Amino acid sequence: MNSIGATVLQMLKNEINEVDYQRYIKQLTFNSEDSKSNLAIYNAPNPLIANWIQTKYADKISHLFEIKTGVKPIVSICVKNTKSDKSSTTSQPLQQHSGEKPPVALLNPSYTFNNFVVGGSNNFAFVAAKNVSEKPGIVYNPLFIYGGVGLGKTHLMQAVGNVMLSQGKTVIYTSVEQFLNDFSRHLSNRTMDRFKDKYRKCDLLLIDDIQFLSGKNQIQEEFFHTFEALRNENKQIIITSDKHPKKIGGLEERLKSRFEWGLVADIQPPELETKIEIIKKKCEINRVKLDREVINYVATIIENNTREIEGILSKLNAYSQLMGVDINIEFARNVLKEQLAEKRLNITIDTIMDIVSKELNVKPSEIRSKSRNSNIVYARRIAIYLSRNLTPNSMPQLAHYFGMKDHTAVSHTMKKIQEIMKNDEDFKIKVDELANKISSMTNE
Repeated sequence: MNSIGATVLQMLKNEINEVDYQRYIKQLTFNSEDSKSNLAIYNAPNPLIANWIQTKYADKISHLFEIKTGVKPIVSICVKNTKSDKSSTTSQPLQQHSGEKPPVALLNPSYTFNNFVVGGSNNFAFVAAKNVSEKPGIVYNPLFIYGGVGLGKTHLMQAVGNVMLSQGKTVIYTSVEQFLNDFSRHLSNRTMDRFKDKYRKCDLLLIDDIQFLSGKNQIQEEFFHTFEALRNENKQIIITSDKHPKKIGGLEERLKSRFEWGLVADIQPPELETKIEIIKKKCEINRVKLDREVINYVATIIENNTREIEGILSKLNAYSQLMGVDINIEFARNVLKEQLAEKRLNITIDTIMDIVSKELNVKPSEIRSKSRNSNIVYARRIAIYLSRNLTPNSMPQLAHYFGMKDHTAVSHTMKKIQEIMKNDEDFKIKVDELANKISSMTNE
């Protein structure tokens, strides 16, 4: 089967661009030992490449297998464990029951507690998940984690799963969509006993995006009985959602109440310091070299979704390798300029004034006044600087808006703030963060 795995990658080479093949696909090795007819496993050198290929090309690889063999397998891109491949995540498909097709993608081996960056925004959820991994089925059952996209809910959920897998426990990780698909298939085939055996006899059930149960009465009924069966046997359940159980519309009250039986933990968008630490950790894991200035810059341009970091690091690293240059701040700004430009299409001075005034607790009327109060001058300089950089307004137009004598006053302000940013890194980071917040809010 190894030759089939290699042949499929050669077929893929003819269908994708040369850069993607040389930079990413070429680094894959087919895991013939753990692969089966309905499961194709490839090993990648690091999580960054694994995640990138899984997201972009797994479906295409699966299709090419179907063309070659007549069977369309699930494709899993895993990170090879150099210490012991046998104990790595690549062996996880073998833990499914009754010859069943795995319910969804395998656990990501990089989703561990050690790789999770803890900050004020996620500390409560982290501690809760850690406690569950140490005493599954005993404390916080179910554990319900909610928050926005890309904040780490799935990471924490799978971190518990990876701990229990290492202890030889049976773990099922699925999404509501896959749970529904499995239910429908077994119902049509009159094999519901196999469905119940799969989902009700595991040690840990991880289910992502429970909000998609909304309005689906039949599957809510089935999930209720699955939930009851697991909890009555003291088997751990972890659920994620984009909102608190009480705020999920179209969900039966009995399910809402049961979701709150254990512990409900939220994850908030990360503060700047946490973003910086996340980027440092991602660089360490994926062996990407960024200096402090570039790390700070990336932290200020990403929005609340920290998954953006993976894509940005992948892009910077790929461009760096292809062009044979180191990643410095000028290089990073140039590579990511289009990404920023898309965010800033609809920004106006009024928008900037509104956000700056709220963030710095200064009224817009005060910013446009002649006051020399230090807090007001501070806010005015930032507002002028951001207006000049984020909008197409000329300096004379800005002078008119801010009630200044003429464009030379705006020019003087620009020079002053650029000088401060050059000498005060914390101030520069604050200004860059405000710029990104303005871009994000404008394009929501």
